[in-house]
Amino acid sequence: MRPNPSSLWTRTRWLALILVGAVAYGVIGYVLFEHWSLTDALYMTLLVLSTVGLREVRPLDATGRAFTATLMIAGVALVLVLVTVVATWVTEEQMWASRRRKRMQKRLDEMHDHFIICAYGRVGRAVARDLEAEGVPFVVIDPKEELEERMLEDGVAYLMEDPSLEHVLERAGIERARGLVCAVDSDATNVYITLMARSLNPDVLIVARASEPGSDVRLEKAGADRVVSPFVSSGRHMALMSLRPEILDAVEFTSRAKNRPMRVEELLIEEGSALAGQNVGEARGSATALALRNSEGAVTTSPGDGLVLEPGDLLLTLGEES
Repeated sequence: MRPNPSSLWTRTRWLALILVGAVAYGVIGYVLFEHWSLTDALYMTLLVLSTVGLREVRPLDATGRAFTATLMIAGVALVLVLVTVVATWVTEEQMWASRRRKRMQKRLDEMHDHFIICAYGRVGRAVARDLEAEGVPFVVIDPKEELEERMLEDGVAYLMEDPSLEHVLERAGIERARGLVCAVDSDATNVYITLMARSLNPDVLIVARASEPGSDVRLEKAGADRVVSPFVSSGRHMALMSLRPEILDAVEFTSRAKNRPMRVEELLIEEGSALAGQNVGEARGSATALALRNSEGAVTTSPGDGLVLEPGDLLLTLGEES
């Protein structure tokens, strides 16, 4: 369990109360035993408790020396206790951080067929929410320490590291990963991450974010399978909402009868797939076949149920979420 962030304050609060009590004890003692003024008594008390070792304010008699000795012992004890409390708190924090890193690495080592999200900004968090909703495992890599609390609250697997480093991608399981999402703000960093990831896993699906014009071409050359520009995509989406709102309503509507949202799915017919050799009607099930793209890139809209699927075909369907 992580140490309570307020534990240091809780402990030092009691020390502060004890310190106030010690100061009051010293002031009262010097006033009663030595008949000093409040100013002289307070000054002498602070000198003794701080263990500075300056000269006495006034000469002390035997009673005053005995009283000062007790105050010295209290001052030394307070300093030792304060150092012990702070050292213990720091040690607990370090031990908790070490245990957390070990648990997180064990969690990452057990991941297979997962996604790696580079950066946990607005785009990265949106991707993480969708993957979580789909039940797809993923790990987030982001070096910004201020995001750690958010990732802990969200319960995501994460690494507080630079995603452009080779050993960091290896710790995230790039060799076993199903896909990688480059959502870093810097296009140059996304290009470098794409190059690194592609060299470590030639088969991984890479989706990269592009912010500047021309970055999409560089990312594709670096090995990205898909390149997305949030600004361009949102602009097109807003234009489509303005010009053809009925189309979006038809695609994004919810089935009121069963209260199940509709969604578009891609069915890629790979070599050796059970769908190869089946016709569209058998493959689509209760969904509606929207389009079929064959291995040569030709697109057939509203394909007939009798059309036989072959390796390399991509079937686009619309149906209710299960």
